[in-house]
Amino acid sequence: IILNQPFLSIFLPLSLTSLSSWPADKQNGTGVVTQHSECHPKGGGISSYVGQQGAAGRSLQVCLDQAMQDIPRARHHLTPVYLGATAGMRLLNISSPVQSAQVLQEVGYKIQSYPFNYQGAAILSGQEEGAYGWVTVNYLLENFIKYGFVGRWLSPGRQTVGALDFGGASTQITFVTKDEVEDESDRVKLRLYGHDYSLYTHSFLCYGRDQVLKRLLAHLVTTQGHTGTVAHPCFPAGYIVTMKLGTLFDSPCTVAQTPSYSYNPQAALSVKGTGDYDHCLGNITEIFSFHSCPFSQCSFDKVFQPNVSGSFMAFSAFFYIHQFLQTTTGIPVTTPAQLEEAAHSICNMSINEMLVLAPDQEPRLQDFCAASVFTKVLFTRGYGFDEISFPHISFQKKAGDASVGWALGYMLSLSSLLPGESVGLRKALKPGAWAALLFLLVLLPATALMYVSLQACRRKKKGSSDTAS
Repeated sequence: IILNQPFLSIFLPLSLTSLSSWPADKQNGTGVVTQHSECHPKGGGISSYVGQQGAAGRSLQVCLDQAMQDIPRARHHLTPVYLGATAGMRLLNISSPVQSAQVLQEVGYKIQSYPFNYQGAAILSGQEEGAYGWVTVNYLLENFIKYGFVGRWLSPGRQTVGALDFGGASTQITFVTKDEVEDESDRVKLRLYGHDYSLYTHSFLCYGRDQVLKRLLAHLVTTQGHTGTVAHPCFPAGYIVTMKLGTLFDSPCTVAQTPSYSYNPQAALSVKGTGDYDHCLGNITEIFSFHSCPFSQCSFDKVFQPNVSGSFMAFSAFFYIHQFLQTTTGIPVTTPAQLEEAAHSICNMSINEMLVLAPDQEPRLQDFCAASVFTKVLFTRGYGFDEISFPHISFQKKAGDASVGWALGYMLSLSSLLPGESVGLRKALKPGAWAALLFLLVLLPATALMYVSLQACRRKKKGSSDTAS
């Protein structure tokens, strides 16, 4: 079981055919598993419950209860549970290591109140989150290993695809590259299923969806002056919201923008949407830094990146943004030009026009313009996708029946710590069954041939009898 932020995933070995058996499976030293189920509790990630005694632990209860039902009772005490936290907890650990430790301790106590084998909690680094997401994508696409008809695991010899993740507090890009990775902190080497992979991966903290929206609004407050009212070009015309000023500057991503004079965190801030694509684009672009690069080439913020190559899968919030643009505007969004056209169309809609087109998205409608423009700037100017490479990006929520994210990759990494039982246990027919099937495949044609021969002999004898008479 992986309890990640903010949902739970239960992974079982591929050899599991029913919940009454639980053999572990490995191939060349790496676990072979599949996602059995997942759970999405209400509320945010565990970092959102800071300062609320016991709330972070209680937020996991519904998922832990589901795990109690999904996993055979006899296996409860043998089932390892890992808690992995990502960018939200990384930010909390920066702003308050004490509160971060308290949250992890609370959720640990909650998990230990269940009869599972709790293995502890970890805050993943950005590099780990990016690498695990890449592993998940390629595992689900069967780029590492594939089960053959002959009852053996085979290496399909396929090219891997890059991974583009967009969470609440960070965004990651990861892909195999043959180019030199000039910054060692962005290089990861993995050995999976008997093969070595050299990855470029970088995680941009404070560039997740929630933090980008907060940084954008903080930027508008700073540039327009702290007057109590702000015009927001990325909010749709007709949309107005009031909030406390302090909610903008309570994050490590925005604290540096805190007004230095007459600042009252309890003061009310009124934000009015103006729905202007060009001004929205200008303000979002200013969140990035494209001005200097200490390497031969950079994406942004002085971060080295080799040229993108091959195919990519974009998931998490990228999928929902892409889906919204397609369904709302009718534009396929398969090229940078189409992405810009769709974003331009969304940004120039009023809130009432958006409500007519997407009433089911009402709580989030005001954020789609900013998110779409951010995606455009990030992909084209930041990562360097162009008219040739952009069409090779696939926007996905799932691959097969499994959710795309870092959790499955995390499980595969942890699997090296789990005992590997007999590799003879596979999700396929047992050798005896294969022998029986082979026997039937030989017997049926032979029987059919004998039947045809007998019928031919009978017709021949009957013909001879008729001639004699």
